Amino acid sequence: MQYNTQKEKLLLPEYGRNIQNMVDHCVSIKDPEERKKCAYTVIDIMGSMFPHLRDVNNFKHILWDHLAIMSDFKLEIDYPYEIITREELYTNPGHLDYSRPTMKYRHYGKILERMIKIAADMEEGEKKNHLLKMLLSQMKRSYSQWNKEADDEKIFHDLYDLSGGKIKLNADTHSIPEVKLNNSRDKLKNIKYQRKR
Repeated sequence: MQYNTQKEKLLLPEYGRNIQNMVDHCVSIKDPEERKKCAYTVIDIMGSMFPHLRDVNNFKHILWDHLAIMSDFKLEIDYPYEIITREELYTNPGHLDYSRPTMKYRHYGKILERMIKIAADMEEGEKKNHLLKMLLSQMKRSYSQWNKEADDEKIFHDLYDLSGGKIKLNADTHSIPEVKLNNSRDKLKNIKYQRKR
C-alpha cells in the first residue's frame, strides 16, 4: 500500500489526486485533437467540483490557468484564454508601501488629532464645550493605555499643541474625569469563571 505522503506532491491539492492523474494523462496524449478534447473534459470536471464558484467573474479563465499549473505548463494545446505563465506565477509581488500618516503624538491617533482641529475651528458654545469634554476624556484614555499614570497637565498641553494654540485649557477651569481601563485578561478570566458556574 502506498500512502499519499509517499506519492508525488500535488501542485493544486484542492482538486485531488484523480484530477491530477487526468491532467497527467492529458499531457501524455500524442494526438493534438484528442489532447484538446481531453483538456476540455478535464475543465468540465474541474468546474463541476466547485459549482458555487460559477458566478465568479472569469471562472473559466481561472480553471484554464489551474489546468496549466497542474500540467506544470507542459500541456500543449490552443488555450481559449491567455493563461498565466510560469514567470508570472513564481515572481515575487512588488513592494507595497504602507501609508505613514504624520502624527505629532502617535498614542492619540490620527482621528483624534483631526477631531481636535475641528473643535479648534468651532464657534464658542455648548456644543464645543461638550466636544472638548469628550476629547479630553478620550485623550486621557489613550494616554493611559501607553503610560502608567495619566498627567492632566500633559493632556492640556497636548490639546493646546494639537489645536495649534487655539484651545487653551487648564486644571483650574476644566477637570478630566478618571478613566478606568479594562484589562482584557481580567475579562477573559471572568468569562471562564461564569462558564464554569
